[in-house]
Amino acid sequence: MKRFICLISFLFLALSCANGQKPGREHFYDTPEDREIFAAYLSAMEGKNERSMADLIVETALFFQETPYVGGTLEKEPEGLVINLREMDCLTFVENVFSLVRTLKDKDPSYDTFCDYLQQLRYREGQITDYTDRLHYTTDWIFENERKSLLEDKTKAIGGEPLALSLSFMSTHPESYAQLNENPERIAVMAEKEKEINRRSYYYIAEEEIDRLADGMRSGDMVGFVTSIAGLDISHVGILYRTKGRLTFIHASSTAKKVIVQEGTLTDYVKRIKTNKGVMIIRSQR
Repeated sequence: MKRFICLISFLFLALSCANGQKPGREHFYDTPEDREIFAAYLSAMEGKNERSMADLIVETALFFQETPYVGGTLEKEPEGLVINLREMDCLTFVENVFSLVRTLKDKDPSYDTFCDYLQQLRYREGQITDYTDRLHYTTDWIFENERKSLLEDKTKAIGGEPLALSLSFMSTHPESYAQLNENPERIAVMAEKEKEINRRSYYYIAEEEIDRLADGMRSGDMVGFVTSIAGLDISHVGILYRTKGRLTFIHASSTAKKVIVQEGTLTDYVKRIKTNKGVMIIRSQR
């Protein structure tokens, strides 16, 4: 009987979001395997939806251990919502985890609900017109989702210091982005967005302050690694995880080529990467 119910549930999921034709979503990209993974996730998390957001975020992140790291999975033309639970980069890993937990907490934990939450998190107004609607810079992603009351930037409250931004990388390196290189009119749009982000106030915790301020960081928080690379803001993200008496993080690692629990501590990692200046700490609100 249970197997029959699971089969019916999967067939329902397979039909959900099948054509992607919703307001602000003209194009939709997924595979049957993504729906299978979603169904497996719901099965694994059955009866756990009343647990705290932080606990669910960590358990969901651990569910994806060993998932292959693959970059560039969102680069589709025309721009549309990409669902990919089979392979992830660092930010799509965090987006998937946060959106799955929100789905689990929803009264209708369906595949379609997951699609909606992911789109809301990934796009500036939750609407998809073209490539420039996607939240490419992580600081912009943080700002816009805090404005939607989905996330809270805890960096300043924990004890962070002001972070001066001078974003320019996308508009000055359009050859690195096919959707800009092939659509030059979008470069000016991105340049204006960079200027807007640069005028905002952000904070970061310098690498030498991480251990001193670590008590304000929780398992399940997103950690963003602030970079010294000119024109950029954050070079990597993950999910904080306290285990065996140490503060580390779970992430889609480009080095390990898969989702892992990072060996060593958060501070160890920050100090090992020469371009890391420190971290930002972001908490999911719902």
